[in-house]
Amino acid sequence: MLMNLECGNKLTYKLGSLLALFLFLAQSLYANDPQPQQPPEHASPSVVKEEQSVTKQTFTINGNAAKYLITAGNYLIKDEHGKESASIFFIAYTKENVDPATRPITFCFNGGPGSSSVWLHIGAFGPKRLVMNDDGFPILPPRLEPNANSILDVTDLVFIDPVSTGYSKAIPEEDSKKFHSVSKDVASVGEFIRLYVTRNNRWLSPKFLAGESYGTTRAAALALYLHANFRMYVNGIIMISSILNFQPYFPNGGNDLPYAMSLPSYAATAWYHKKLGPEYQGWDLPRVLKEAENYASGDYLIALQKGDALTPEEQQKVINKLSSLTGLSKEYLERYHLRVPIHRFSKALLRDENRTIGRFDGRFKGIDADEEGECCTWDPTYSILFGPFTSAFNAYLKTDLKVDRDEEYEILASLPNWDYSDTASNQYLNVADSLKEVMSKDPHLKVFVASGYYDMATPYYAGVYTLNHMKLDPSLRKNIQNNFYPAGHMMFVQKASLVQLKKDLAQFIEQASRS
Repeated sequence: MLMNLECGNKLTYKLGSLLALFLFLAQSLYANDPQPQQPPEHASPSVVKEEQSVTKQTFTINGNAAKYLITAGNYLIKDEHGKESASIFFIAYTKENVDPATRPITFCFNGGPGSSSVWLHIGAFGPKRLVMNDDGFPILPPRLEPNANSILDVTDLVFIDPVSTGYSKAIPEEDSKKFHSVSKDVASVGEFIRLYVTRNNRWLSPKFLAGESYGTTRAAALALYLHANFRMYVNGIIMISSILNFQPYFPNGGNDLPYAMSLPSYAATAWYHKKLGPEYQGWDLPRVLKEAENYASGDYLIALQKGDALTPEEQQKVINKLSSLTGLSKEYLERYHLRVPIHRFSKALLRDENRTIGRFDGRFKGIDADEEGECCTWDPTYSILFGPFTSAFNAYLKTDLKVDRDEEYEILASLPNWDYSDTASNQYLNVADSLKEVMSKDPHLKVFVASGYYDMATPYYAGVYTLNHMKLDPSLRKNIQNNFYPAGHMMFVQKASLVQLKKDLAQFIEQASRS
């Protein structure tokens, strides 16, 4: 889950957070002094231990019933000095009575940064899924149901919560910031995977990494990290709503590229809400997208590059075309110099209805706090989904998985000061280079990319641009599968897209496991 940027801030590679959540701080416990005012010098901090709750359940997926072992618990990872530095919480589903050397295993995580793995867990891949209607709107009261489109029938699953998400935390917890950077995050998740693979005899298993949004950033860097540090080769990487090179996604005064890359998603959203110009009425979505893509990578991009050198006649021509493709008024486009960022588009498209559309899914719409504001104050996608996902998962932890903890399970932590400078100082973060490197070193590695047309957080065409500019050797290009779905950032909440995603992933995992 790529977290929202505050309205009005410059959209740089340093991500801000729309959702302000308070970080839960656990009280320190001191030995031999039940109520100390000031802890004595000899007092020891509370000891974090490894704990696991193990249950067994039978799940029926794709018509086949099988028994699975479910382990919900934490592993302690150590720093370079052998000192315990973090507790990583995970939930693992492993099929019983199978040879681990032949059974694929997939390590899953979401993004944020600051998101737990809840979204992929009970939204897409896990054996139970939040009950939603076919369009992806939760049915209340929130509850889980068997997920007929889980990928558990083709791969074991390990859902990982990075430090400061879920129940995962630094040791001591006040040191959590040292994990809030691109490289430290990758290193801690990588060490957890090494530890899990070693303890559970999975070195010979076909191995996959699956991430969503910033989780795809993590996955690309992680594949290279595992390869370089542990000589652990993964068979495949699954990227849901990818963001590898941040430049095509976040515009600023010197970067116009994202405006063009967002245009096809704007057009898709305008088509969905029936706001396209009259010349496009009656067109189907694929035809609209093709028109928007051609214009985005052609005349529109050229016009943006000309800047103030654009003649009045050229500008009016661009305004007319953009208005028809986006549903925005000509006056609005002229006021913003042909450049409308996502948080303004989300507010402007349905202004006449006093509705804001979702940045994460343009199909969703909601009531904003400020009807007259120039940009959205929150994303209705989150407003609709966050509560039901939270309630259903907390109940699942306690009732089904027998995890009994008083502390808060951090669904989505606010980590506004994520450090990109250790990897991308004075430039946009770009892990596409890491992906290229690991694919070049391991030509058997396969990559599956899933994108939603209505996703304006990581617009699908920006992902296409990134993949087309990796400068991969021609022999490796066939190793990347690009898949598109008529839904948003979390395309799996829409039933038809989830069904197709399952079919596509099952085929991908089967083929990549043999390579």
